[in-house]
Amino acid sequence: MANEVQAPPFSHPRWQLWPGLVIGSGLLLLAGLGLGSLLQASGASDAGRLLAGSYFQNVIRFTLWQAFLSVILSLGIALPVAFALNRFRAFPGRALVLRLLELSLVLPTIVAVSGLIAVFGRQGWFTALLDAGLPGHGWNLYGLNGILLAHVFFNAPLAARILLQALETVPAPRLRVASQLGLHGWWLWRAVHWPALKPVLPGLAASVFTLCFTSFAIIMTLGGGPRTTTLEVAIYQALRFEFDFTQAALFALCQLAICGSLWFLVFRKRLDTAFMPNRQLSQPASLVRGKWFGVACGLVLAAFIVFLMTPLVAIAVRGLPALIPMNEPIALYHQLLPATARSLLIAVPAGVGAVAVALLTLAAANRASGRRLAIIPAMTGYLPLIVPPLVLGTGLFIFLKPQLGNPMQGWSLVALINGLMAVPFTLQVLRGPVSSLDSASKNQADQLGVLGWYRWRWLYWPILRRPIALALAYGIALSLGDFGVIALFGSPGQPTLPVLLYQQLGSYRMTEAAGTGLWLLLVLISIFASLSGVSSPSSGKGSGAIKPVPEPDHA
Repeated sequence: MANEVQAPPFSHPRWQLWPGLVIGSGLLLLAGLGLGSLLQASGASDAGRLLAGSYFQNVIRFTLWQAFLSVILSLGIALPVAFALNRFRAFPGRALVLRLLELSLVLPTIVAVSGLIAVFGRQGWFTALLDAGLPGHGWNLYGLNGILLAHVFFNAPLAARILLQALETVPAPRLRVASQLGLHGWWLWRAVHWPALKPVLPGLAASVFTLCFTSFAIIMTLGGGPRTTTLEVAIYQALRFEFDFTQAALFALCQLAICGSLWFLVFRKRLDTAFMPNRQLSQPASLVRGKWFGVACGLVLAAFIVFLMTPLVAIAVRGLPALIPMNEPIALYHQLLPATARSLLIAVPAGVGAVAVALLTLAAANRASGRRLAIIPAMTGYLPLIVPPLVLGTGLFIFLKPQLGNPMQGWSLVALINGLMAVPFTLQVLRGPVSSLDSASKNQADQLGVLGWYRWRWLYWPILRRPIALALAYGIALSLGDFGVIALFGSPGQPTLPVLLYQQLGSYRMTEAAGTGLWLLLVLISIFASLSGVSSPSSGKGSGAIKPVPEPDHA
């Protein structure tokens, strides 16, 4: 009897389907437990009184208003910047400018806020220029001014990058025809630009609105008082200072209802919801424009680069003296090193978990395509958009508070929520490479019996090695800069780097805050530098496809 060939381990198709479904179901169950605890804590007796109160109405009104204004300003600035970058496609340093636009994805909010304070605060560079030129100008960073400024700083670069990608997808023949016809102004916008931007703008506006609506660190630092309280800040205050679980649960449910309704409309209309731009952009033919249009584009681009670079330069200039003392070591390092260890203890597991969930989710989504089970991996990828992290953290805080006996348990829960928060970003990094393997290589692998672990090792790993490193860097960076969830579960006596920076800003220790901000920025740069150094396998050790086996010579 011929010996039966034993199948490689993990070669059954169910290994691609069920791990992703189990993890997705577990995350959905976790979200359900958090939301269930919110519903139980909200109660029916006090709900009507709280919802009809002036405090709740003011919070809702201001949260919606600042998010709406932030969307208008961010997209209004991003559009001309995208047109300027589309106009200048070959100037020196363009690649660095594009990387600068992507920095808003990973730059910790509290670090950028410290840079904005150094530039636009009471003692900032911009304020000093205003005092010299316009005495009695009345500029104040704290309040709605600072909130909108910080939201534009974070969201306009990312929006410009995604809009630029949409503009660069315009087919080259259409651009040549428009140039030959001499289209300009409204007709050029209507015939060429609007068809490219129309599918992207609604989903992009929804993304920016959600990010601004759920903003926490910016409001906490630059809000300036009760009149600028948003739902996220109200939830935090109700839990940490008032110990009013009913009020926190009601605020969280209201935030969930608004965000969930928005994303329900987005998904129903099947709008583009890209959070991250594609790094490989096409370079179609460009239109011939007038001289004044080029001058205007150059001025817009230069002003925007200065706006983005000045806070980063301020962090470096003010932070270096704190990190490199002239005389003797300062006590700042006694705070920085333990805070860095705590931050990495949370961020590294969160990043690894986000990458693992993204890979398993993509595998399950591909295997379950066209079946009802596909709803589970789809919901896993967009769960942080529907249920904001602070809302989920609030529900789990109420559900688990009697069981949270030591800081390590709280940090584990923070790592879990931060990892879930990073899943949409890691998914978009990995989705393209996972689906890039051609069908010929797959068919050849099937014929050769390359299945299970060997299929992953020789087919997918060469393609996914660098994207996984990039996704891991994004996941770690997003968790490292988190300030919202750790504010609920963390201890002020054992702060992470963002919490330490917030404490220093709150106590007006600006020199130490600048040093901490620069230190956190250097840690992020080190993480990206180390992970981007993951090299591709050499050509002799494997490529992204199986090389064909030559057929034998028959006489």
